[in-house]
Amino acid sequence: MSDHLRKASPILLSIAIFLVSINLRPAVAAIGPLVSKIIGDTGINSTAVGLLTMIPVFLMGVGAIYVRQVRAALGERGGIALGVLIVAGSSIARYWLPSGSGLLVTAAAAGIGITLVQSLMPGFAKRNFGSSTSRVIGLYSTGIVVGASIAAGTAAGISDAIGWSGTLAAWSAPAIVAVLLWGVSSRHAASERVVNAPIAGARSPSFWRNARCWSLMIFFGVGTGAFMLAMAWIPPFYLEQGVGRGNAGLLLSVLTVIEAVTALGVAAFIHHFPDRRGPLVFSLLVTALGFVVLHGWPVELAHAAMALLGVGIGILFPLSIIVAIDHIDDPTTAGNFTSFVQGGGYILASFVPLFAGAARDSLSDLSRVWLVMAVGSLAMIVLAVRYSPESYRRFSTSLRQASTFGVAEVTRY
Repeated sequence: MSDHLRKASPILLSIAIFLVSINLRPAVAAIGPLVSKIIGDTGINSTAVGLLTMIPVFLMGVGAIYVRQVRAALGERGGIALGVLIVAGSSIARYWLPSGSGLLVTAAAAGIGITLVQSLMPGFAKRNFGSSTSRVIGLYSTGIVVGASIAAGTAAGISDAIGWSGTLAAWSAPAIVAVLLWGVSSRHAASERVVNAPIAGARSPSFWRNARCWSLMIFFGVGTGAFMLAMAWIPPFYLEQGVGRGNAGLLLSVLTVIEAVTALGVAAFIHHFPDRRGPLVFSLLVTALGFVVLHGWPVELAHAAMALLGVGIGILFPLSIIVAIDHIDDPTTAGNFTSFVQGGGYILASFVPLFAGAARDSLSDLSRVWLVMAVGSLAMIVLAVRYSPESYRRFSTSLRQASTFGVAEVTRY
């Protein structure tokens, strides 16, 4: 843990990170339970609804690729604060723009805000928490799932009182609270800003040329795609099965609550598993089984399907970030690397809910989508078994050997 964090407050900063992360999914997760109302009021189709999920996730990916430029321009601390403010602004704007085009514009804005936070937070966490980074990332991932859970579980009920646009706009309030606490708690934390002073004999590593980088990107994309697919389409799927709107949203809430508890368990116990392959393979098997149950017995075993998906995705999502961070020790390089992995992964994942929406329009059914995701989850085991601790060291060594000129960091506290 850094000296600068001791000057701040590790507990207060951890709470702030958790509160910030809560605001990173409601813009997507609250849409699913409100689909029937949104379609009825705006006249958009299922493909357009898929775009409401795709656009933020796609922008998360594009923005993450440019994390170095974002860090240089805004710094980690300032960039995260700006990102949360943009999320707050895009949420409140949905009250004033309750149309199909308005939803698409605010979805894009929310995606930009979320991108800033997600691109900068891993490097910030590694810089300040050192050996405790995996726990903090687990807490951060838990907050993401908690926010999704609350948004999904409360959307239907709140919309009965204040309408769907008011429900979406209400998420500006916790975002404002989070950014205020962030400003106070991170004031004395280490926060890099500029990375541009050349050092002879070293250069920034080229992630594009390394097969392990692409492997981790694809792995993260499939895991995140499963998460986003569940957020966007489980409530509409259950509406098609004759389940009431409130119960359909409640099922998604059950799934995300289980995800949150599981992700919190990952944060608490992951240090007992320096070799992450066992938990990774377990999560992929459970996730695949959840999608199979969702396909074969969606109503009869609805809660079993939600439990399986909650446990599987609850392990897979934070671990896919932690495994990427494990590969590199240097905080700046780790931040750049995780942004590369998340950037490409989010771009891949963004097409999953769009594909599901198009399938729903053409086939009037989502059952085949669940099977596709089950097969994709099982296929990822081939990659997961290769992520040994020894492979991290080989990867880190290969990056250092590939560097011939580089950049020195200038840190702003």
